[in-house]
Amino acid sequence: MTYPNSTTTIHERAADWAGAEVQGAQLHAEAVSLAPGVMSGTLISAPLSAPAFDELVPSWNAVTPGAGSVSVEVRAQTGAAWSRWYSFGTWSSAEGRSSLDGQKDSAGQVMTDTLRLSKKATAYQYRVTLRGEGTTLRLLAFNTSERARRSAGLGQASDRAAWGKINTVPQRSQMIYPDGGEVWCSPTSVSMILAARGVDVTVPQAAKATYDRAYDGTGNWSFNAAYAGALGMRAYVTRLPSLAAAEKFTGAGVPIAVSLGWKKGELPGAAIATSSGHLMVLIGFDKAGNPVLNDPAAPSNETVRRTYPRAAFEKLWLSHSGGLSYVIGE
Repeated sequence: MTYPNSTTTIHERAADWAGAEVQGAQLHAEAVSLAPGVMSGTLISAPLSAPAFDELVPSWNAVTPGAGSVSVEVRAQTGAAWSRWYSFGTWSSAEGRSSLDGQKDSAGQVMTDTLRLSKKATAYQYRVTLRGEGTTLRLLAFNTSERARRSAGLGQASDRAAWGKINTVPQRSQMIYPDGGEVWCSPTSVSMILAARGVDVTVPQAAKATYDRAYDGTGNWSFNAAYAGALGMRAYVTRLPSLAAAEKFTGAGVPIAVSLGWKKGELPGAAIATSSGHLMVLIGFDKAGNPVLNDPAAPSNETVRRTYPRAAFEKLWLSHSGGLSYVIGE
């Protein structure tokens, strides 16, 4: 998926891994797994070209039985030079999953789930390590984007085909949980989409299963996609250029979680006055084209449904996160 501000590349079939270097792992039609009796294996991709980018966000879907785990690393090419390998930590459905702090050098830095480069790159390469019997990788996705073009699609005209279409998504508030719920916007959003897909996990269960030990929170974008993937969903992180592009998803019956931030007065009708970063679920658009959301910051489940002004919402979404979205489907 290539947009003016970003490109998302998804690898999930054997042909996608053509040219990869594989040690201790096996390639299948739609997955990568460890060979029988092998407890650790790696897959190193061939270099992947991309439009000039200075940010990269990975996501993955994997099954990690028991204490099994998956680690994803990326390096980027600027000119003829390759950066070091940057790690996005270790994912596991078991407790102990963690991103990796302290990765910063002259080429770039990792901020939990995002690699931010000092100069634009035109290629990248990934290395995945699988550990534990039965560990299987089903999908890898990489969103590359250029920070200066985050709002390039602002105000893109809509064909209006999705206006008036609102998907049915259970309403769940993060605010009704006294022990940390105020910062559970990401897993609450994921739990709402999962419930709409027939997978009913409670908000506290989703928060526990996405907790990142190094980040000390549940807002790791990659880990939230991985959690949905571990429950059988096809889930990935992307960046959309406009609400017109988001309409293609909601109009097809696919609600998406979106990340935005705002200052006091910037988002009329907001459930909370300000936010430095907040996830909510875009479920559709009203007949006038305004986005309709399940906003987990509402004080109760019954008040989660919100309609926000289109222009204000789109500007805050694109300027804050470059249109970052979780796409979670079956």
